[in-house]
Parts: sequence; structure tokens; C-alpha cells
Amino acid sequence: MADAAKTAQQPQPVGRGEKAGAEFGYVGVDSVLEQMRRKAMKQGFELNIMAVGQSGLGKSTLINTLFKSKVSRRSVKPDDEERIPKTIEIKSISHDIEEKGVRMKLTVIDTPGFGDQINNENCWQPIMKFINEQYEQYLQEEININRKKRIPDTRVHCCIYFIPPTGHCLRPIDIEFMRHLSKVVNIVPIIAKADTLTLEERDFFRQKIKEDLRANEIEVYPQKEFDEDAEDRVINDNIREKIPFAVVGSDQEYQVNGKRLLGRRTRWGTVEVENTAHCEFAYLRDLLIRTHMQNLKDITSSIHYEVYRVRRLNEDSTQTHDEEDGHPM
Repeated sequence: MADAAKTAQQPQPVGRGEKAGAEFGYVGVDSVLEQMRRKAMKQGFELNIMAVGQSGLGKSTLINTLFKSKVSRRSVKPDDEERIPKTIEIKSISHDIEEKGVRMKLTVIDTPGFGDQINNENCWQPIMKFINEQYEQYLQEEININRKKRIPDTRVHCCIYFIPPTGHCLRPIDIEFMRHLSKVVNIVPIIAKADTLTLEERDFFRQKIKEDLRANEIEVYPQKEFDEDAEDRVINDNIREKIPFAVVGSDQEYQVNGKRLLGRRTRWGTVEVENTAHCEFAYLRDLLIRTHMQNLKDITSSIHYEVYRVRRLNEDSTQTHDEEDGHPM
């Protein structure tokens, strides 16, 4: 009897199919998510968006509509009019945005002068130079012996490219820009001022743009080769079907069915900006902010910046070897 009592009191080993947590109680591994959330809330977030397109396509208005505040360059400029620059200028402005305790440093980069000249040959080069300069600046901070605990991130995470609503096909300047820049930055093309097209014209134009992108082997965001699993592939395939988004921007509110809504008023009625039956602004906002913002930053860091970093370090290594061999570059 005594032996039987001892046997009953001895702990039994946990089987393969049983969980140790159920035997010994709560460990707390899942609290790491809360720790990461608190740390991220303290540090805040950074997002750098570049808007590229010729004048008059509503770049400033769309950026203001995305963040529901005056964040574009023109919105904070004191004078109402500014002359068209003779060459492409790169101008950026930063804002601190806070929503429900989440802080984000938003930098909007504008490119006035793009596509506005008589001769637009190689007009993509100043933009390419600016993007590479941000990579170089980050690289130099990274390779410092006494580098900063947190390197300021000025790299361009997303480039919104505004396509004029011609209804025909991509222009040579559009193809040339996206062909070169898609290799160094995440490009999200959109059809600007989509309310100037009928729904049939919009669908036809979208298909023509997709054909031009395929014919010129231009990969826009989200790229297929960066889909991590089957779930991501399904979500991104749905997005790729809608790209380029046909969008309408407006920072004016109108009364529609007893509600105050952002929209554009015409003689035929009010175009509701956030109504997906009227335009696809909501899809663009969700992609940039609500679903893929972190993915845009991850691809910028792990793909585009990494390609630039490897190339630069190889150049430096080659130059060092040549100098050691007595053949200066």
C-alpha cells in the first residue's frame, strides 16, 4: 500500500503530444508583443513619401487628403503662386503627426519641374540622384566607428507616380521614369484626377497601362518576388489587380445625405473621395498607411538599400585594391 501511494504522488513526465505550459502554468512569452509595442510607441515611426508628376495633377491636394492635414509643400508656402522652375528641384518638408498616442514623423518630398519643360530627356536623373544620396547618407552613418544609436532614416520609402488621365497609354516620359526608378525605390503609380474619365475610360486606361508596364518589364509595388507566403500573395494579387489606382483628391468637405464628406462638387453631383464606387482613393490610403506601410519600409531597407550598399562597398573595395597594386582609379 505504501509503495502504491508513493507511485501515485510521483510527477509523471510530459508526453510528446502534451503542452508543458498546461502542466506548469503561464510562462509569459506572449508578453514580448506588448514589450515591442511599448518600445515602438516611445520611439515613434518615420515615413518618407515622394510625389512625382507634372504640374496640375493635384499632388499637394492628394497628400493633404491622405493625412487629412496640410502637410504638402504648397500648403505651408506663404505666397500663393510660384514660378515653374527651369530644372527639377527636390523639396522636402517634415511634420510630426500624432493619432491615438502614436507619433509619426512624416516627410513629404516634392519634385517641382518634373515633366514641365519642352525637353524632358533624362528628367528622371535628379530624382535618382536624390534617392541615392539618401542611401549614401545612411550608409556613411552606418559604417562610422562611433555611430548613432538610432540612425536618422531619410531614405525614400515610397514614390507615388502621378499619371495624367489621357485615357490612351503611358507616355515615353512615364515609361522612362518608372523603368529606371523602379530599381531603386518602391513605385506606386496612380491615375490622377480620375473624375475626368468615365468608368469605361478608366478601366480601358488601366488595362493599357498594365500592358505597357508588362511590355517594358517594369515592376511596381507590391512586387511579386517579395511575397513572403501564400497569404501575402493573395492579398497582394488583389492589390495588383487594382493598380494603378484611379484616385481623386480633395480637402474640401460637402454635405452629402446629412453627412460631411470630403469630395469634389460638379454640376452632376458630388464625387466622394472615400467612396470606392466613385474613386479608389481608399485603396491607396489603405496600402500606404493601414496595411503596407511597414512592408514599404522593410523592402526599402532590405532590398533597395541593400543593393546600393553592396554595390558601394564593392566599389570601395575595388578602388582600394587598385591603389595597393599601384594603379590609382
